[in-house]
Amino acid sequence: MSRPVIAVYPGTFDPITLGHEDIARRARELFDEVIIAVAIAHHKKTLFTLEERLEMAQTSARQWPGVRAEPFEGLISHFVQAKGGKAMVRGLRAVTDFDYEFQLAGMNGVLAPEVETVFLTPGTRYQFVSSTFVREIALLGGDAEQFVAPHVWQRLLEKRRSSAKP
Repeated sequence: MSRPVIAVYPGTFDPITLGHEDIARRARELFDEVIIAVAIAHHKKTLFTLEERLEMAQTSARQWPGVRAEPFEGLISHFVQAKGGKAMVRGLRAVTDFDYEFQLAGMNGVLAPEVETVFLTPGTRYQFVSSTFVREIALLGGDAEQFVAPHVWQRLLEKRRSSAKP
């Protein structure tokens, strides 16, 4: 019996969007297991805490058997190796993503040559969706509900209400 092929889909997921969910769902169709790896993101100022981001990703992951969310700290290549991963999934929305992702894939290929980087593009409806846009729209009073799952939208509304208080 062969071992399951595990893929890791890393990111900050601040918050997880329908574009992220689309990539995770389609990655699961290609791999036996997918781990949504939620970065502690010590180098970024996030709107949501690690616990909040992880909980949202775990709630989203429950819709697909074989997909789960876990936190990680440090190098993603170390996390993938520790989990027995054979692939790292990265989403590409536009040409502007490609240069950074290509460099990242190259570095990860040197650090963990046994791990393949697989690029997936989100479905057409999600190609322009980013966590940054969703956060800004939501916090500035706009309607970003169509870009995130209902449980994520509720969290964004809570953040908007708490940031509006004097």
